[in-house]
Amino acid sequence: MRGKTILLAVAGGIAAFKAAALTSMLTKAGASVHVLMTSAAKEFVGVQTFQALSRNPVYDDTFTEKVPHQIAHIDLADKADLILVAPATANIIAKLASGQADDMVTTTILASKAPVWVAPAMNVNMYDHPAVRDNLNRLKSFGYEVFEPGEGLLACGWIGKGRLPEPEDLFSSMEDYFFSKEHPPLLRGKRIMITAGPTREPIDPVRYITNYSSGKMGYALAKAAKRLGAHVTLIAGPTDLKAPAVDEFVPVVTTADMYEAANSRFAACDAVIKSAAVADYRPKQVLEKKYKKTAESTDWSIELVENPDILKSLGERKKTNQVLIGFAAETNDLMTNALAKIAKKNLDAVVANDVSQSGIGFHSDENEVTIFFKNGTSELVSQRTKDDVAYEVCKALARLLNQREEA
Repeated sequence: MRGKTILLAVAGGIAAFKAAALTSMLTKAGASVHVLMTSAAKEFVGVQTFQALSRNPVYDDTFTEKVPHQIAHIDLADKADLILVAPATANIIAKLASGQADDMVTTTILASKAPVWVAPAMNVNMYDHPAVRDNLNRLKSFGYEVFEPGEGLLACGWIGKGRLPEPEDLFSSMEDYFFSKEHPPLLRGKRIMITAGPTREPIDPVRYITNYSSGKMGYALAKAAKRLGAHVTLIAGPTDLKAPAVDEFVPVVTTADMYEAANSRFAACDAVIKSAAVADYRPKQVLEKKYKKTAESTDWSIELVENPDILKSLGERKKTNQVLIGFAAETNDLMTNALAKIAKKNLDAVVANDVSQSGIGFHSDENEVTIFFKNGTSELVSQRTKDDVAYEVCKALARLLNQREEA
């Protein structure tokens, strides 16, 4: 998103508050956001709000030129990388479909050759009206991208379609769009399975054994692989994250659950990236009722047994045309432990990181890793966002897959 110029056209609907949240997200991501408002939009959210969030002037009048030597709607139209109308009301949709140009929003969009996205938000009956449907179809015929509204309880009290997509979803769609424009689809046609997050091993109905994994790295890998054209299966333990838009999302809880899910799908995969931090041990006995401490005993011993080794089992079954990449979260002897893991589990590469370092361990938004390859080479990916690290890992995976095909 950094350096991209986004025109956000806000029409007069209650969902305009979501446009404010989206403006903030885009600005924080480094985009240059220019907000255009209809007169009705200002009845819901003030101009000052968007100006503060975008750090740019807000455009609400075709005849008020912010810079004397520029025609504002032409200047904006020319420099836009993308135009998003959100919320798009029935009124603004009708204007755009008929080619009207009577305000700042419509004149700018008509004058621009940038891609135009439309996110409808309105009462369910308005959305279902034949005139609105016809107008949306006409916009699609122009090449506009039209988002399907969400379904649920609307501000008017009705239940049905008409909710503006969440700002996070709109932001993610923009990320996907710009990513695909700037990066070749290195994994197109490949079936990639990724494991993510922690696992939980129950002790009793209220307690379990787990670890600090947040799942952020695995989810970033799934997102990157999907953006690079892969068919992605994501097997994930319990996390607080929203499931990314992948081809198959498989939620699991225990290591045994993940073992079964991964092994049952492995034969159909071209590659696996196992980034999940699974519990290596589980309680030998799971109590049916909550364990209660007593006055007689303040100690509690739990006997643990070893869980099945998911990565090792996949390595034993791996075919010559498959690529298997593991992760190693270490606190010491990074290279020694990573290389040992490659040999022991028949891996093609290991992505190793030192989780004892501040700012790159569990739950952080950034990471720094070294990719160790089976042939003895290695590649340092210096500290950056987990999304960026995921892209570098997927590039390495694409190289390994190409080597398999050329061999």
